[in-house]
Amino acid sequence: MTEKSLIDLLTVDSRTEIDRWISKYPADQKQSAVMAALRIVQDQNGGHLTTELMDAVAEYLQMDAIAVYEVATFYSMYEMKPVGRHKICVCTNISCMLCGSEKIVKHLQEKLGVGFGEVTPDGRFSLKEVECLGACVGAPMFQIGEHYYEHLTPEKVDKILDELE
Repeated sequence: MTEKSLIDLLTVDSRTEIDRWISKYPADQKQSAVMAALRIVQDQNGGHLTTELMDAVAEYLQMDAIAVYEVATFYSMYEMKPVGRHKICVCTNISCMLCGSEKIVKHLQEKLGVGFGEVTPDGRFSLKEVECLGACVGAPMFQIGEHYYEHLTPEKVDKILDELE
């Protein structure tokens, strides 16, 4: 692919939003927008990144592709394979574990028929284990999209999932 075709993988809306992030940094530090750019491009692509999209981000931010890959593979908010329309990120760190996250995980796995890193056959849900979401006071908890759900019970989980489109 040529440079132009790589950047063309980014939609006009994505480039506009990335440019807003770039403008927050000194002109010679546009690579500082890499985390925002990856999130924007991941959203553009239905929730996951591809090598081509990461290469396009690298080209757009004028940085080495390997530096973009390092960021994308280090942070848990980036996905390297397709996810469900509703990505359920379940905290299994110590606070959530002590408050019953194992019971919530078991319930989710049985209800959805998938394990961590898998997507339901209908593409509606995926399940991801996360280390900490910073909501220990509300343990056990999970995140779906930008929403935190706390003090979970199997009954509360069922209600939450039933209310999602």
